[in-house]
Amino acid sequence: MKQFINSRDKLVTEAIDGLLRTSGEKLARLDGYPHIKVVIRTDWDRSKVALVSGGGSGHEPSHAGFVGQGMLTAAVCGDVFASPSVDAVLAGILAVTGKAGCLLIVKNYTGDRLNFGLAAERARAFGLKVAMVIVDDDVALPDLPQARGVAGTLFVHKIAGAMAEAGVELETITTMAQSVIKEAISIGMSLDTCTVPSSPKEDRIAPGKAELGLGIHGEAGIEQVDFSGARSAMQMVADKLLPHIGTGDHVALLNNLGSTTPLEMSILTEELARSPLGRKVKWMIGPAPLMTSLDMHGFSVSLLPVDQTRVTCLAAPVTPNAWPGLSPFGTVSIQPVPNGLTPTQPLPSSHPAHRALIESCCKALITIEADLNQLDAKSGDGDTGSTLAGAARTLLTRLDRLPLADIAQLYQAIGIELSQTMGGSSGVLLAIFFTAAGDASASGKTWIDALISGLDRVMQVGGAALGHRTMVDALAPALTTLHRGLSQAAAAARAGADATANMTRAKAGRASYLAASRLKGHNDPGAEGVARLFEHLAG
Repeated sequence: MKQFINSRDKLVTEAIDGLLRTSGEKLARLDGYPHIKVVIRTDWDRSKVALVSGGGSGHEPSHAGFVGQGMLTAAVCGDVFASPSVDAVLAGILAVTGKAGCLLIVKNYTGDRLNFGLAAERARAFGLKVAMVIVDDDVALPDLPQARGVAGTLFVHKIAGAMAEAGVELETITTMAQSVIKEAISIGMSLDTCTVPSSPKEDRIAPGKAELGLGIHGEAGIEQVDFSGARSAMQMVADKLLPHIGTGDHVALLNNLGSTTPLEMSILTEELARSPLGRKVKWMIGPAPLMTSLDMHGFSVSLLPVDQTRVTCLAAPVTPNAWPGLSPFGTVSIQPVPNGLTPTQPLPSSHPAHRALIESCCKALITIEADLNQLDAKSGDGDTGSTLAGAARTLLTRLDRLPLADIAQLYQAIGIELSQTMGGSSGVLLAIFFTAAGDASASGKTWIDALISGLDRVMQVGGAALGHRTMVDALAPALTTLHRGLSQAAAAARAGADATANMTRAKAGRASYLAASRLKGHNDPGAEGVARLFEHLAG
């Protein structure tokens, strides 16, 4: 799989240097590449307790991305998914630890426990006060004697970081960290595995499945489950977390495991609110990439019961940009639409022929939805069919409130409906088309001439003309021929649509951004939709 890296043996060191260049000189690294990869604060006050964490790379922004005021003092970075060496950990401890001592925050993996543990022993031999806590928040495997440490580790980083910044002593910080670890719980779900640099991608998750309870190093989950969308995914995660939740308010940390889009993460946030967990969650961290697993297409949820002390620590300001902050997990606020966006609706009226015509057109557009999407995928974003079909479905539900008996008012009403329900440039242009047709009809033009006036307005506002490879190439010849009958109009629309396949330079719409090789041989989807509609009406 292609990745923006140079070589596997240098990717961590190059990534660290890239991070440092954008830190405003608030961060530095120890001289020891490639074996010692330690990021430290440059503004550190050794009179305070130092916090050192780390582990394998590939979880960015953890851990180096959270070094800074209010969080970590140093991060010890291993290679991808590999624990750092004892010497590297010891170097980090020695670089930042003063008389106040140091707290090591370690995720519960064998390599991390051993290497951080031995480094702690060696640091104590130097006379330093060093405490160590082990994070084991993963509840995916309830019978495992040693649960993994995953994104709940960030609760410890933040709360301990706030206390250290405030000058609290090591013993008190350690006790708080241990209490947080005892009560933090996490579980993750993914639709795909991660891609380890320079290694073949493991393709173990079948189509239509998701993996529940997987680890942050690409480890397989406890089970593969049927995937049907965000709601069922969050419900399954909630079902695993609920048995471990006590009473009281909780903070949730919604973590992006790597490649889940912000749009998906926002939907998952809404589903978290709707799930049985929602009533327990009063505070939210994220959604954000916090402890990732390279490019894994998944998410995890971590929960922690909170009191005022914990909330204060979680809300305390920090300098690392990767920390999203703490936000109240509230309700959806709704305000009324301004009056200007709610035009006066004409009185509904009955006209069986007009109703039948609109129903026929709408059903025809719904029928060709998949075909138009497939065609649009060759030159656009693959949604022309869905856009038209979505508007058609909505229009079918609004038939009873349309002024079907008055053609001028009907055109205008359809324009209003499309402007409110149909997205994208297509919705705007068709709203303009019908609104202008309504104005022309009200001024005395025939229904056909009114439609032609609507097209003229679309061409004027949208900038498209014949030969520009848009729906105009089918709609214009169809409307100018319509007075001769539907068969003639359908034939003209078909000829116009087919001609767009040889137009290798679009001058309007998304296709105008594409090379000629992407356009040749494929009809414009908008023009094809017009042609299909007229052919349907012609019978």
